Amino acid sequence: MSTWFFNHILALSILLWSRGTLIVALHAQRRSHMFLFIQEAPVVLLLHELSEYEGDWSILPTLPRLSASFSQSASWFFFLEEETRVTLVTLLQVLNRYNSQEEWFLGKRLHDNEASIIHHYAFSEDPSSFGYPDPAAGWAISMSLLQRLAERIQYERMKSDFTIDLKHEIAFYIWEGGNGPKLTAVPEFCTQQRDYCATTFTTYLPNCGDAVNKEDIFVAVKTCQKFHSERVPVVKATWDKDAAFLEYYSDVTDPSIPTIHLGVPNTERGHCGKTFAILRRFLSDSVPKADWLLIVDDDTLISLPRLRKLLRCYDPREAVSLGERYGYGLMQSGYSYTTGGGGMVLSRVAVSRLVSSGCSCYSDDAPDDMVLGMCLSSVGVPITHSPLFHQARPDDYSEDLLSMQQPISFHKHWNTDPVAVYTHWLQDTQPRDEL
Repeated sequence: MSTWFFNHILALSILLWSRGTLIVALHAQRRSHMFLFIQEAPVVLLLHELSEYEGDWSILPTLPRLSASFSQSASWFFFLEEETRVTLVTLLQVLNRYNSQEEWFLGKRLHDNEASIIHHYAFSEDPSSFGYPDPAAGWAISMSLLQRLAERIQYERMKSDFTIDLKHEIAFYIWEGGNGPKLTAVPEFCTQQRDYCATTFTTYLPNCGDAVNKEDIFVAVKTCQKFHSERVPVVKATWDKDAAFLEYYSDVTDPSIPTIHLGVPNTERGHCGKTFAILRRFLSDSVPKADWLLIVDDDTLISLPRLRKLLRCYDPREAVSLGERYGYGLMQSGYSYTTGGGGMVLSRVAVSRLVSSGCSCYSDDAPDDMVLGMCLSSVGVPITHSPLFHQARPDDYSEDLLSMQQPISFHKHWNTDPVAVYTHWLQDTQPRDEL
């Protein structure tokens, strides 16, 4: 298993500033202490190593444990992603401007330009009024704030069982309807390099070598008769041609596309029966043998060249499930899953392990991505998150966030021109063989 693959099982890390032994964290008070401290390496805690619970990536479940372990030694908790670069002296100077005995929530501010479905249309009258942190730039909370949050989490039930966009949900939870602090924008928390920056960011699309071959990916497109003339032509006009092996699965056989009927009736929602039939077909002799299975909706827009480049970072001999990670019931020992609209990528090993386990749909119209998540959890396959997959349209995300990405996918044709979205966000100008 590659180092990059292992790290991306959970995308966020916690950085605790330490002096002395393993868990003695820095009290960022005086500048003289800062320069003494930076002679020693900081202690980095990785979320996936904090406990055996896979849901620690959602951060809130970890806060009581972090408070109990570090309340006597830490003044600040700083959260960052593995590609974030930190200038330690500058970061300590920034934190020194704020009193850690008060409640502070610091970060690079993002905001919505319009009400977004992934944020449950919160602040619909003025979406830009609410700020949330850019995880690529890192964000910090004072110990005083963390302790209160840790106490609150233990007695208050979460209002939603779903974890969809963690950075927004963390900010919303901290804000607490106006009873808690809003995010304070810190200019030194950056994604682009500036002389004054404490943090910068490199890329979400790492260079792990040459892209995998087209023939390494088998693409399954879920559709139905009512969308044959509306959505399928968009796929064919945009990204279909980049696939070596691709099949359209529908509720009827249509030789003009062509589509394949898997013997599963169409459902208005969920499509679990169809998805599990696709898994079984992928393992059969009916289709070419490939290392990776990509399952998408007929209104998914995706860059297969970028996906091929990303997949070089993962070992297909391992059980891999890759995409945009959501969570359900993570405060109560729930599970993670790859949301279906942005595309679900599974290694052949993962598909084989899941199918052979006997785990299956409780009904044909059960939510396929969530059932897959439950099944993968039951057989010990972690969900690997990549922020380059998107369940919604570009308009549903912060412009600043997308400006730092080479997105792999978007989802939905609603109120947008899907071909224009593909051309602007996903189509590369360089020859495809170079990707």
